[in-house]
Amino acid sequence: MLANYLIGLREGLEAALVVSILVAYLVKSDRRHFLRFIWTGVAIAVAVSLGFGAALTYGPRGLTFEAQELIGGSLSIVAVGFVTWMIFWMARAARSMGGELRGRVDDAAASSPWSLVVVAVLAVGREGLETALFLWSATQAATRDAAGIAPPTWEPLLGAALGIATAVVLGYLIYRGAISLNLSVFFTWTGGFLIIVAGGVLAYGIHDLQEAGFLPGLYTYAFDVSGTIDVNAWYGALLKGVFNFSPATTVLEAIAWVGYVVPAMTLFLLGVRRRSSPAPTSTPATPVSS
Repeated sequence: MLANYLIGLREGLEAALVVSILVAYLVKSDRRHFLRFIWTGVAIAVAVSLGFGAALTYGPRGLTFEAQELIGGSLSIVAVGFVTWMIFWMARAARSMGGELRGRVDDAAASSPWSLVVVAVLAVGREGLETALFLWSATQAATRDAAGIAPPTWEPLLGAALGIATAVVLGYLIYRGAISLNLSVFFTWTGGFLIIVAGGVLAYGIHDLQEAGFLPGLYTYAFDVSGTIDVNAWYGALLKGVFNFSPATTVLEAIAWVGYVVPAMTLFLLGVRRRSSPAPTSTPATPVSS
């Protein structure tokens, strides 16, 4: 629940900030009559995201085990790619996101009010589809048991729902000016956390591809601590649920995890350090006396 709560909180807050910027700009520019187009676009984006999540959950059930594992592993790797792009994009574009969205609103309102629906669908729908795919992959990885089976469970979905609900409340409070949230610090900490989670999802995707017979080395282990770490104990459940830790990790899984987390975390922290460093100030030239 904790990992999915934080995923839902971060992704939901991004979408809530987008909606808050769109609504606040229309209200402040005395164009409240356009708000219905924004909310229509938000409703469509939410419906599409829910439909996408349902298709991921129920679509592959009629396939063979190998086909399910191949599709699940491939989608997990795609989800890692999307969430990695989102982490780095949000870190760079957070400061200019408001101005970019306001420009889109002005262009859409000038051409056709229904264009605002498209703006809202694209802005919110992108976040929703990424969230649905990554939550599905993280949930599959977190609930897989020792036999490789991922039984349906309500805990990850509840955690994600609570995170999204918290994000909606925070978005409303930010819009009303009731709280001042340091978004830079928030996205820095959650971005680092999501890189760790994404590493576990990537390793899980590699394991799925090995079970499908697409990749070799299913029984070639980098380490096997199953006799030491009990995944049914509280600490095992915590490691599994938050970090997608597997006591029996294959060599390819370990290589994928290290090969992703180490460079991604390094680049992310370097970017954070660069953005937090004060800009160099130029000193006036000293006049030369003749």
